[in-house]
Amino acid sequence: MGSAWLADTVLIVHVVFVLFVVGGFALILAGAGRWGWVRNRAFRIAHLAAIVFVAIETLLGFTCPLTLWEDVLRTTGRGERSFIGRWLAWLLYYNLPEWVFAIAYCAFALAVVWAWRAIPPRARSNRHAL
Repeated sequence: MGSAWLADTVLIVHVVFVLFVVGGFALILAGAGRWGWVRNRAFRIAHLAAIVFVAIETLLGFTCPLTLWEDVLRTTGRGERSFIGRWLAWLLYYNLPEWVFAIAYCAFALAVVWAWRAIPPRARSNRHAL
């Protein structure tokens, strides 16, 4: 029970990460002229870093650490997913060749870089400067 629960927790974190990357991009585009927070520099750096990390790890042939942790936890336990875990895995994992993911992640990273230039984050604040 313990390792299955931990594996489902890692899966939930993985889904939240994907939602941050995909949903963050959608919100940046949707809120460009309406919401000031989409230009928050820390948010935008974290968002760009997240997708660049995914693209680079895929190009280098690495498996996502969250996927590895979940797999290890599943093999040490009964390997079963909860009801929620099955649905989240259905949303997250697809049986496609690795090159498809590499192209998709790199294209998405390029789209995020484009958004950085088209909808730039606010400049650094000089509040602390004398």
